[in-house]
Amino acid sequence: MDLEVDSKLQQITSTLQARAGSRVNVILESNFPGKRIAGGKYNMGTDTITMYIDEIKRQCKMLFKSLEYFYEYFTVVFAHELGHAEDQELEGLADRMDTAEDFERKQIALRIEENAWCIAKELIPDLDSNFIHEIIEESLLYYRDQVKTETVSVPACIIP
Repeated sequence: MDLEVDSKLQQITSTLQARAGSRVNVILESNFPGKRIAGGKYNMGTDTITMYIDEIKRQCKMLFKSLEYFYEYFTVVFAHELGHAEDQELEGLADRMDTAEDFERKQIALRIEENAWCIAKELIPDLDSNFIHEIIEESLLYYRDQVKTETVSVPACIIP
């Protein structure tokens, strides 16, 4: 990752952290170590967000067919991870997941993702709401499919 890109990404993360009043640790890495394409990950145990730059680029190309909106896309993905970090319900929901049956676990996973998106949207009011909505919809497809949730049941904060 070149210094100019790294500097711009650090500026984005610092700005959003300041907006959220967050002291979460942030790490920028190139690749996600797993098999899926994860742009970022929040670790509740260490209060750390790790952003995977090459994976975010891959996602951006898949969704928007170019890297023209890379910084905006990175901003949205980081705001989402910051949403996890700032979610006051996350610990309780994670605890419930440990003892839940399969379908309830899927419902809780969807709730965790929706909560993070609701918080994220508050942190990035200057970005185009249709752009954000497109990313949110793509992000939630898997979770909604798991519980067969219709978009009408989505929290109001997610609707553009």
